Amino acid sequence: MTHPQRDLIAALRFDLTAAGFTVSALSGLWGPDADAALHRNQRVPALRALARLRRTLGHSTPTATLAELFVLGLPVSPGQLSDALPSLGIRGAAELRLISSVDEHDESVRPTADLRPYSFLDQLGVGSWWIMSDLGELSLGHAVGEDHVLGVGGASLTLSGLMVQRPVDSALDLGTGCGIQAMHAARHARRVVATDISARALDIAAVNAELNGFENIEFRLGSLFEPVADESFDQIVSNPPFVITPRAEGVPSYEYRDGGLVGDALVQHVVQHAVEFLNPGGLAQFLGNWEYTRDRAGLDRVNDWLDEAADQTLDAWIIERDVQHIDEYAETWIRDGGTTPATSEFDRLYGAWLNDFEHRGVERVGFGYVTLRRPDAAQPPISEAPLRRLEQLHGPLGGSGSGLGAHLADCLDGRDWEASRSDAELAASTLVVASDVTVERHYWPGDDDPTAMILRQGGGFGRQTPIDTGLAALVGACDGELSIAAICAALAQLLSVDAQALSAELVPLVRLLVDDAILLPPTAR
Repeated sequence: MTHPQRDLIAALRFDLTAAGFTVSALSGLWGPDADAALHRNQRVPALRALARLRRTLGHSTPTATLAELFVLGLPVSPGQLSDALPSLGIRGAAELRLISSVDEHDESVRPTADLRPYSFLDQLGVGSWWIMSDLGELSLGHAVGEDHVLGVGGASLTLSGLMVQRPVDSALDLGTGCGIQAMHAARHARRVVATDISARALDIAAVNAELNGFENIEFRLGSLFEPVADESFDQIVSNPPFVITPRAEGVPSYEYRDGGLVGDALVQHVVQHAVEFLNPGGLAQFLGNWEYTRDRAGLDRVNDWLDEAADQTLDAWIIERDVQHIDEYAETWIRDGGTTPATSEFDRLYGAWLNDFEHRGVERVGFGYVTLRRPDAAQPPISEAPLRRLEQLHGPLGGSGSGLGAHLADCLDGRDWEASRSDAELAASTLVVASDVTVERHYWPGDDDPTAMILRQGGGFGRQTPIDTGLAALVGACDGELSIAAICAALAQLLSVDAQALSAELVPLVRLLVDDAILLPPTAR
């Protein structure tokens, strides 16, 4: 990036700050109902709110002008834009490719980019940025191009929430797009390398990094791991182009979502090769799709990928969050590209998707989270077998405002702690119940004893774990003072059962609760 570009971006930053161009300011302009409508790709309520504001004030405001131009994608007058961006000016905005070029005779200025505020709460606290991306279909009035650079979408928010944000020296953002994950990683990594196959995406990501004051991100052009072929990192994050698209003539292939391979082969490649680019102890986190075929369930296929990976010592935790029938999957992604349902073009693409799935024997498509970890060979192995956890969690998540990253880290820590201890060592340890865990008891009318008990996790994945009387009593007694063995001995006396037999029954269940961060070891307090 040249010095003149940096100067222009600095001027833009100054103007956006002066205008108060923030998420809360936009919500204040048009209210929560118009906000919700914009998430449904409808801008009429927001436009009506801005019109009311102009009638009340007799003029627009800098915030309203920026919102109308860059968020709603509509033209504004040159005078309005000059008032909103006094330091950058119209010429500077054009040089940054935010607007189309204008001359003195033009009565309006049109946007060529989307620019909007973004706020978040992660494990490091509250933050707010501005994010530039390509104009969406609402602003364009038609489907986006195949080289479209996406802004902050639902998958972006999911991955940034999953990101473990412990301090690391180096991080890799694979397929950075507009740069959102690279910037989140740059909050806890000393340096970040961000790659993408799209030169336009890298240009936009570099603007976003500069606009938001990041100096520790390096951008590189190339496919998947090619730009970092001889390097390794402490952390890899990726929202890869995992959408399964027919490799057929006439079917658009969008760079931001389509990896160019058949089926779920791109996700398979990342699963099997990410560990090769991790430092010992390094963590990889990404999103993915996997196919359910007539012969093999989705998570079974992912397990096959892990069996075929070059490194059989890697830890793997795969969480499936949703499964779609192929009809629903096709409809979702055809609409995502901007093709209107109930049109001949939609029907043509629909047929191509279903033909591809039928030809390859695919019946459903799963979506979920992938966490991989490379063991540290310099440290003694935590257990004889690496972590291999594949599970379906299709229900609602727990309430965690800062995302799932901290919970994932706690679960991995808990698993490492319990897996490194024998049953006798675990029994000699003290545990505490996580602060978000409650016990739910169900009774038949008139009964004194519960017919069912459930441990309910308020945060994390919102797990609901059925428990019996013995385990409920043990969990209730885990206050960090008594060892598991002491609790089992007291329960055995109370229940008139053998203490050793009770301990042998409960300790394996305790391990599972530690794995889920329902019970916390001393290291987590």
